[in-house]
Amino acid sequence: MIGRRAWKATAAIAVFAGVLSVTALAALPAKAEEPEWHHASALNGTPKYAADVPHFDYVNPEAPKAGSVRLASRGGFDTFNIVPPKGNIAPGIQNIYENLMEPSLDEDDISAQYGALADAVRFPDDYSWVEYRLNPEAKWHDGEPVTAEDVIWSFEKWIELNPQRKFYFQNVTSAEPVGDSVVRFTFDTIGNRELPKIMGQLFILPKHWWEGTNEKGEKRDISKGSLEAPLGSGQYRIKDFSPNRSVTYERVEDYWGKDLPIRVGTGNFDELRYIVFLDDSVQFEAFKGDQYDYHVERSSSQWAKRYNFPAIEDGRVVKEVFPDKSSGVMQGFFLNLRRDKFRDPDVRRALNYAYDFETTNKIVSANLLKRINSYFSGTELASSGLPEGKELEILEEVRDQVPPEVFTEEFKNPIGGDPRKVRTNLREAVNLFRKAGYELKDRKMIDPATGEQLSIEFLYRDKGAERTLLPYAKNLEAIGVKPILRIVDPSQFINRIRSRDFDATTLAIGQSLSPGNEQREYWGTEAADNPSSANYMGIKNPAVDHLIDKIIFAEDRETLVAATHALDRVLLWNHYLVPQFYTDETRTARWNRFGHPEEMPEFSTGFPAIWWYDQALADKTGAAR
Repeated sequence: MIGRRAWKATAAIAVFAGVLSVTALAALPAKAEEPEWHHASALNGTPKYAADVPHFDYVNPEAPKAGSVRLASRGGFDTFNIVPPKGNIAPGIQNIYENLMEPSLDEDDISAQYGALADAVRFPDDYSWVEYRLNPEAKWHDGEPVTAEDVIWSFEKWIELNPQRKFYFQNVTSAEPVGDSVVRFTFDTIGNRELPKIMGQLFILPKHWWEGTNEKGEKRDISKGSLEAPLGSGQYRIKDFSPNRSVTYERVEDYWGKDLPIRVGTGNFDELRYIVFLDDSVQFEAFKGDQYDYHVERSSSQWAKRYNFPAIEDGRVVKEVFPDKSSGVMQGFFLNLRRDKFRDPDVRRALNYAYDFETTNKIVSANLLKRINSYFSGTELASSGLPEGKELEILEEVRDQVPPEVFTEEFKNPIGGDPRKVRTNLREAVNLFRKAGYELKDRKMIDPATGEQLSIEFLYRDKGAERTLLPYAKNLEAIGVKPILRIVDPSQFINRIRSRDFDATTLAIGQSLSPGNEQREYWGTEAADNPSSANYMGIKNPAVDHLIDKIIFAEDRETLVAATHALDRVLLWNHYLVPQFYTDETRTARWNRFGHPEEMPEFSTGFPAIWWYDQALADKTGAAR
């Protein structure tokens, strides 16, 4: 995903299958028996904002357009080309592009989308196709209009060059122009209410630029990485950059869409600068030294113990916590099921008994974290108790294909936190290994078939991960399992994950409040052998596939929630990973030079999109170094 609420498959911004109800544009003609055009659409109720709204509620329409903001990025970059899954894409590149439509940041129904490059959308009751009508004012930064040809060409290149996008758009059978400014996407299925919404998330690229030549007269090639600053249509363009170090975007003064309701009060900084760091500790020291402006703290330990430097004490740095209501998450030690050692679910379950979350949370994280007990933790989509009602009806369809505990026991993680509980859990882990055929000899967990000790390599890219890994490794050693902690640089980490060359690693899958087609990519059989998919574990389970389809084709919210509970329960009881932890708030710190709206959006911090440079605060804090 290129932006958190821009592309669901990777950021997990989903829309749910509910009953369509949209607000129509006034006086738009429609052919007899054809669907009407709408300025916005939602799959659960009515979009909050009407066609004539001047701006969204959570912005300051009078925000000054000035100043700059420096942001941190991890891992480096070596390309601006967002299409092929090669190389590391430059941070912030989403600022130069636009989708056909985009969501707001303050609606419970995050499936609600409003016009960006497209000013209207329509689709039939059976969801067999969708049409987007382009805004006649939409232009590329060189002044050329955005055309239906650009949209179709972009779609074709995404599915030709990016296996992940090809998989995500697999239900699209054709993309064709309808007149000069309308594009129709036709689907190979009916009743998939999410498909029209998915196509609205498409990032549109300029065909004429990519098929042209660069300053050296060389023909551009969209199939390859490139550090030539690309042409966009968004609020910003690339100003300058240094590969793997920094990239600066400048606001486009004559941006065509500045008066769109979705844009008023946004894009307030003259410049956005992204600075690259390769290590968390170095990055944090840079923040303390005023080398960048805004920091999202993901380490509970650091949040509790390291925010006592002078700039905090004198008010030049402000800490602020925002509730995180926009999504759930599954974070854990992902186990590569392609490895024979992880084929037996008893082995996988044993590894959970060896993980003492409670002690780690207390000692390392000041008890600021919550244990994950669901693939949709932090949302109403998390299963609990025993299945009943519609959820039970759905599970009955796969009863013979799922663990019996799905119907008889509520899934609960082992609880540690004191030596007695930890010893009990480790004994149970040993029992499960024995049940799977292993033998404990000379304090080593031995596979009798090979005579070798069970070893697990934990792949990670940041030393900060060792705060969780080291105590877990100690527990594994206590029951005869040999842990191998392997730290690699970010590019090696990405390449090894993509090539599925790992035993275990910490990953996180974000979940929206409205899951759908992206679940196929996360857990579906077809995605398991696709190196570009997010099915990192390699799950191949027909029951899981069936439940994913129940989610995708759910006809109302009640059915979708029930099907998601059922999927969650089946994933949990197969013990595909060792659940870790999450937090339901976003912890931030910033150098006090910026303002934000008094009424913030419910589902995002909105930084930096709806914030602005506050000169009065900056005068007190001091100029950025």
